[in-house]
Amino acid sequence: MTAAHPSPVPRADELGRAFALGIGLNAAFVGLEIFFGLQADSLALLADAGHNLSDVLGLVVAWGGFLVARRLPSESNTYGWQRGSILAALANAVLLLMAVGGLAWGAIDRLVTPAPIAGATVIWVAGAGVVINTLTALLFLRGRSEDLNIRGAFLHMAADALVSLGVMLAGVLYLWQGWLWIDPVISLVIGAVILGGTWSLLRQSLHLSLDGVPETVRLAEVAKYLAGLPGVTGIHDLHVWSLGTSETAMTVHLNIAPDLAGEELLRTISEELRRRFGVGHVTVQLETGMGACPSGLGEHVPVIANGESA
Repeated sequence: MTAAHPSPVPRADELGRAFALGIGLNAAFVGLEIFFGLQADSLALLADAGHNLSDVLGLVVAWGGFLVARRLPSESNTYGWQRGSILAALANAVLLLMAVGGLAWGAIDRLVTPAPIAGATVIWVAGAGVVINTLTALLFLRGRSEDLNIRGAFLHMAADALVSLGVMLAGVLYLWQGWLWIDPVISLVIGAVILGGTWSLLRQSLHLSLDGVPETVRLAEVAKYLAGLPGVTGIHDLHVWSLGTSETAMTVHLNIAPDLAGEELLRTISEELRRRFGVGHVTVQLETGMGACPSGLGEHVPVIANGESA
């Protein structure tokens, strides 16, 4: 038996406009940074432009994943294309890591052969970047907690705002002290900060792409809840995975007493799993009989029968 409750991604039109506006603003800013970065001979400014370019590509990928995930199920794709949003989040993380690698390579080269920069130009261009990237990040602020793909877009823009702030600092310190090394050093520090923030996105998106249990769900707690339901004598083949970055699915076999009202039990399970664990697509197979089979629960999840750990 199945009790399924798919939920559409909220604020689709609003998020679509956010992606379009963010891509337009950042694409224009990339051109601005490249032009003035060459004029000022600033590695930090050019590195920021390269990172901004990866952000534009990241936003395009995230928008594509968002649109693909909204495609309706078909005979050939019965879940739709929701997995596309997970792959988009993974691609976003990879793009960020590539940008950090390029930034670090250029910074190390500049440390070996220091060069002067036009500090004033660096400051005002980077300042514009702080404003643009902060505004773009705010466009995705509301959706970041409920969708990993949107979170990837938010992290991209928040990281770039941080990069631009660091570039501003490099320009100020250069004008104040004349330190030639400050430009590449700031670039390396920024890269390390971005790397730290990107690692979580990479780990989560890779985990979900391999049908891992979402971090918001504790499998043992789900098993305990199901086993504790009145009339349930055992559970087996419990699986939880992500259909996309905003939809979690679960399948389970429940052993129940022969006289138990199955429809009422399914309704209760569906409502409670959504409320307690955020699982929106629930498939339950009811079986009469006693006991529980360990198959499918995994070695780290307790096998539960008659409401107790076995």
